Amino acid sequence: MSASTPAILLNQVSFAWPDGTTILDDATAAIGSGRTGLVGDNGTGKTTVLRLIRGELGPTAGTITTNGEVGYLPQHLTLATDASVADLLGISRPLGALRAIEAGQVSAELFDAVGNDWDIESRAEAALATLGLGTLALDRPVGTLSGGETMLVALTGLRLAGTPIVLLDEPTNNLDRQAREQLRAAIGNWRGALIVVSHDVALLEEMDETVELYRGQLSVHGGGYHLYRQDVEQEQAAAAQGLRSAEQDLRRQQLQRRDAETALARRQRYANTDFTNKRKPKIVMNTRRSQAQVSAGKLRDNLDDRVETARQQVVAQQQRLRDDDRVRIDLPDPGVPAGRRLAELHHTGGVHVIAGPERLAITGRNGIGKTRLLETLSDPTLRAGREVRAVPLTNGIGYLPQRLDGLDEDASALDNVRAAAAGTPPGTVRARLAQFLIRGDDVHRPVATLSGGERFRVALARLLLADPPHQLLVLDEPTNNLDLSTSQALVDALAGYRGALLVVSHEDHLLDRLRLDVRLELDEAGGLVGLD
Repeated sequence: MSASTPAILLNQVSFAWPDGTTILDDATAAIGSGRTGLVGDNGTGKTTVLRLIRGELGPTAGTITTNGEVGYLPQHLTLATDASVADLLGISRPLGALRAIEAGQVSAELFDAVGNDWDIESRAEAALATLGLGTLALDRPVGTLSGGETMLVALTGLRLAGTPIVLLDEPTNNLDRQAREQLRAAIGNWRGALIVVSHDVALLEEMDETVELYRGQLSVHGGGYHLYRQDVEQEQAAAAQGLRSAEQDLRRQQLQRRDAETALARRQRYANTDFTNKRKPKIVMNTRRSQAQVSAGKLRDNLDDRVETARQQVVAQQQRLRDDDRVRIDLPDPGVPAGRRLAELHHTGGVHVIAGPERLAITGRNGIGKTRLLETLSDPTLRAGREVRAVPLTNGIGYLPQRLDGLDEDASALDNVRAAAAGTPPGTVRARLAQFLIRGDDVHRPVATLSGGERFRVALARLLLADPPHQLLVLDEPTNNLDLSTSQALVDALAGYRGALLVVSHEDHLLDRLRLDVRLELDEAGGLVGLD
């Protein structure tokens, strides 16, 4: 595909789920043949759009045209436990045939299986090496790989296949910093069209264009995430100015309408007086009265049309403005004195004490033990006999795990939060849940029936609305399940939080906004090494 040829064309496409949820509403867009980021809030349907593009789902109206075969890397890979790296790369058939031929077998089926891929083994090893995976044996079971390694191997398979259009759904969600850098490097010199759904700002900045899914429409913006946000902000500033101008024009038209009505009423009074006093012949006055009524009617119609046109313009400008539901979080002050010792982090190099309102981040590669370290805060059995462990020094510690497994699945959202805020009246809890977009009858639904995004917001509300408030908040990869707007709301809330904060994250964009006091890296030897 040439750089100017769209890879994907959506023409007046509509799609809605059986429950009435609309994903696309007469949407038209041309997606280029380079690297494209697909962004939008949680629940808008980004994954559904990917499924439509690859043909897994069919639109209810309109057409989708792709300029070549479409490859897809889902957010969660489902693999057989006995699958090998070669299986994940998609080269098992030609590789097995090649090895059989090298062992002396000469059947025609084997040569057909190899085709033109006589160098498939060396090409696969070279492709893996470019992503830092050169030591992986092609026969190695996938079950022995980390989540990051599995994602990178699957991506390498799509690259080896030369698939002209590739769709990636949240590819960095479970990657550590090194794997994210390797993924960005691979994407940086990608050949072919690449469409990436992600909330990883660093990755989105690598894109040639950004497509936003918003209110059932797709808008295309040149450049990465920063330029896309600039476009939206400029558009909203223009819409706000347009609304102010439209409202001023509406007031002006309404005033002219009132003034005209006053003038017409005055003329009518004068005409009535003339008619009563018989200042002119009756036939003349009747004719003039009829003419005046016709003229007044036309004037009123004209002014009414102008008022209605101005009113419609106000509505049009209001529709351009975004007034979206956003998570809004206000955190109470836990009152942590500066010298108050809250927890100890024991490691091979000593002990780090979290004291006062300290803000601390721990990073490290996948599988190094960061989550297990956090889990030792609440589980004494995990601390026993471990050199690398966290020891609580207060009961006021709140923990938000990656897996959200601390919720009561059978209880309602309201009851889950009230369990952590027993002293708060139910009405107050409901009002605060509304800040997390859990409203109306949804507060009474069992957690097991909620969507992934709703479950996360309930878990976050349970943590942040606890009464008494936690003195130390512990967050394990908190943005893995958040869209960018909710991630920003969390950052804004934590910016004003006056307790201590311990966060594990691979996302530099998050850590850079948290005003951290200390950054530590957990290394292979179990030591916590300062990064600042």
